[in-house]
Amino acid sequence: MATLTKRAKAANEVVDREKLYGIDEAIKIIKDLASKSKFDETVDIAINLGVDPRHADQMVRGVISLPAGTGKDSRVAVFAKDAKADEAKEAGADVVGAEDLMETMQGGDLNFDRVIATPDMMGVVGRLGKVLGPKGLMPNPKLGTVTPNVAQAVKDAKGGQIEYRVEKAGIIHNGIGKASFKEADLRQNFDALMSAVVKAKPTGAKGKYVKKVGLSSTMGPGLKIDLSEIEGA
Repeated sequence: MATLTKRAKAANEVVDREKLYGIDEAIKIIKDLASKSKFDETVDIAINLGVDPRHADQMVRGVISLPAGTGKDSRVAVFAKDAKADEAKEAGADVVGAEDLMETMQGGDLNFDRVIATPDMMGVVGRLGKVLGPKGLMPNPKLGTVTPNVAQAVKDAKGGQIEYRVEKAGIIHNGIGKASFKEADLRQNFDALMSAVVKAKPTGAKGKYVKKVGLSSTMGPGLKIDLSEIEGA
């Protein structure tokens, strides 16, 4: 049997894995446990939904700007040419290109959190469907990542905007900030994301929509959240 680390033992003494925690209580415990880490851990949320994303009318996906930001510097790639390329660079895009960027991504360089494109570049970007699609990086006008206003899209992506998307198992995974954030800021981000997900309930969802919600840090245990504290759940 594997020997538990000191941190794991401490977590087991504090966390009841069967208990339903209040949101504020869970955030405090997660911050306290993560404070013993050697790096600034991400606080993650897992939202288990009563949907089957294989059906188009049960897909849950959108973008939201977290009020307190993400605590990380998102890497943004932009497909644009000429003046629009210059705008993207000035706005802080990490990489800007056209056919050359497409070839780079085809070669396996996908170290990006967001890919943005001007409408005229979708002919090029479309050839990356099998590469970007599985990563959830394919530009989409509904998500604001296919737009002529690339400068604003880059600023949004850099300023705390995240994309949420339900996975095959019906779960949404996202970071809502860093363990070093104030408790109030993590709560604000939690509420903002949960509100967006609840409002995005698809027409095809039947029965219980929000089934489970869990919070954890990068290296810490998961805490189950009391759904009675989540409006609309």
